[in-house]
Amino acid sequence: MKIFFISSFLLLLSTSFYAQNELKGMIMDKQNPKDNLGVNGATVNWLNTNVGAVTNEKGWFTIPYKKEYKKLVISYLGYKTDTLTITNLKPIHHFITPESNLEEITIQTKRKAVQKSLFATANMFTVNNDELLKAACCNLAESFETNPSIDVSFSDALTGTRQIQMLGLKSPYLLITQENVPSIRGAAQAFGLTFTPGTWVESIQITKGAGSVVNGFESISGQINAELVKPFSDNKFFLNAYSSLNGRLEVNTHFNEKISDKWQSGLYIHGNYRGEKFDNNKDGFLDAPLANQINVMNRWQYTDAQKGWIGFLNARFLSDTKQTGNLNFNPEKDRVYPNTTLNGSEIWGSEIQTKRFETSAKLGYVFPELPYQTFGVQLAYSNHEQDSYFGVNNYDIQQESFYSNLLFNSIIGDTRNKFKTGISYTYDRFVELVNRTDFNRKETSVGAFFEYAFDNLDDFSLTAGLRVDTHNLLGTFITPRLHLRYAPWQNGVFRASAGRGKRSASIFAENQQLFASSRQIHIDNVGGAIYGLNPEIAWNYGVSYLQKFTLFAKKGDFTFDYYRTDFTNQVVVDWENPQEISFYDLKGRSIADSFQVELNYNLAKGFDFRAAYKYFNVFTDYKSGSLQKPLQPRNRVFANVSYETAVKENGAQWKFDATYNNIGKQRLPRTVSNPVQYQLPAFSDPFSLINMQVTRVFSDKFEVYVGGENLTNVQQKNPILASDDPFGVNFDTTIVYSPIFGRAIYAGLRFKIK
Repeated sequence: MKIFFISSFLLLLSTSFYAQNELKGMIMDKQNPKDNLGVNGATVNWLNTNVGAVTNEKGWFTIPYKKEYKKLVISYLGYKTDTLTITNLKPIHHFITPESNLEEITIQTKRKAVQKSLFATANMFTVNNDELLKAACCNLAESFETNPSIDVSFSDALTGTRQIQMLGLKSPYLLITQENVPSIRGAAQAFGLTFTPGTWVESIQITKGAGSVVNGFESISGQINAELVKPFSDNKFFLNAYSSLNGRLEVNTHFNEKISDKWQSGLYIHGNYRGEKFDNNKDGFLDAPLANQINVMNRWQYTDAQKGWIGFLNARFLSDTKQTGNLNFNPEKDRVYPNTTLNGSEIWGSEIQTKRFETSAKLGYVFPELPYQTFGVQLAYSNHEQDSYFGVNNYDIQQESFYSNLLFNSIIGDTRNKFKTGISYTYDRFVELVNRTDFNRKETSVGAFFEYAFDNLDDFSLTAGLRVDTHNLLGTFITPRLHLRYAPWQNGVFRASAGRGKRSASIFAENQQLFASSRQIHIDNVGGAIYGLNPEIAWNYGVSYLQKFTLFAKKGDFTFDYYRTDFTNQVVVDWENPQEISFYDLKGRSIADSFQVELNYNLAKGFDFRAAYKYFNVFTDYKSGSLQKPLQPRNRVFANVSYETAVKENGAQWKFDATYNNIGKQRLPRTVSNPVQYQLPAFSDPFSLINMQVTRVFSDKFEVYVGGENLTNVQQKNPILASDDPFGVNFDTTIVYSPIFGRAIYAGLRFKIK
């Protein structure tokens, strides 16, 4: 690994010197300094000569130089023409200014719903609002149905909660951030993705492999960052109403108001309700929980472009309740408390009540004359409180968190060499009650980081980061991350990454489905600082290739990637004994291999096709031997087609979208020691899912949509083991490998005032 890092830096040094018969420079827009982007297509030429150049996508140019060349002319449509006097070959950075007396020219283009860059060093892509609207997307957990890189499944047979996976690993191994502030972690792991309404999300950035050291040390398999809608650019008013035949009702409203030239404010209100009982599989248990959620956020945005300041201030409150269990369960009279003597007449039920308050502030400053140099501070506080019980099991958790991050961005010499540096501080206090046992702890960490980025403006770039953290329970440790990019030919790019992650596992919060079973909890206490266990440590390595192409005058792209996550230590979650769940430190190997190939192609105007195949090899050395990860298909096939008609003058349009998923067979946890009627096969059968949605846009203000999920009505048989004896030793709701509810039809409308 050390050789890998050293060789990369030597490669950097060898490419840092530029030829002495060329002048390099970057042309930027003076009215848009905050984006730190160059102007693409500006013309640069020596005065009274035919020697010229055009800036590339990043605003950089390279032009031949002779000592008799003195005056450099810079021109761009709609901007003033500037003439510079050149006295040396030091790279220049020049701002062009718009020509105020020119007539306004409007150029419109439609951005892709999923954007993949040839120039980003990391393997990252952006999912924008157009892609999110292809499905119901009621919350962040449901935002990945049309994305082949993220796998969505159900965590158990009761709560209806979706969990996500990437590179064969569950969400705890992902760093999930909201506007680059860590958000879904600890107590929020089980249900946190359902606490961000889909309409609040402007775009999602997905990074495969090791993330940036700027965002912390916990990322192992990747990072998902959700950018929220901005009061400055969001609609003045927005309404989304949704209803489904599974009894779910939902309303989202946005109110945005301009307070002054520099201040904008937004009020976002979300509510969802499910009060109807369903038991389609006739096992006596609710197929979907009774639920109620109120979610309110107030967001302020401050922008002073002339002075270079931009800031955000958020405050949010959420109240979420769920009731599940037996169809006839009445919480007021049927709740059973721990250590109660059972008489056989009890009715099994569960309630989960969550209250969460969070506030955050972000302030950034762009140096007016140096747009590549910025300063920023991020602050966030949250209080998450969950009170819950599952039959006779009680689980309460409260987490109070504070996060701060101080960043500084600048260059070394010129903008080919950039760096980010800063310090961070985190504080987490956990008050956790499992039945009658307290598992309280405090975690604090102080860290410093430095990230260097080199770009030769042509075919090679790298980002190398290192952070050092001191944690009260995990000790002092370093986190290295490296990303490389090489473009051997036009529209093709290879990427490679390597990095280390470290995290403390919140074993109960991350595995709450265990409480909805009769499994006994066993922890091997090895003297570790958290639950008696040691921290999880893993290395992630990966390579990818992206090729964009044009075929029959239509654009497309082809991607393949391979990633391996190799755990140095892992808290093994062992479900192989059907009467027990065990947590213990890894003794041996735990590896997750992920291979994906993906094709995107524009078949015709407005008609897009996307297909992907994924293969996973995820295995762990358990006490009972080396086994494939349970409930993890090795093979998945994905396909999506979407079609949009041309937009009429009044904004009217039709949109059609269909998604197909084929999920291969999955290894099931062992149940051979159960009575015969409660035994499951070693593997599940493969199955396919089809989702569709049709949207009718009547104008730029109003549209309606109707859709269906799981249209082939796939349902898992007997998802709850021993549903006829819920307080017996064989009761288990955790072995879920396919949908429970079956077909779900929904409809909704969207109305907006710009």
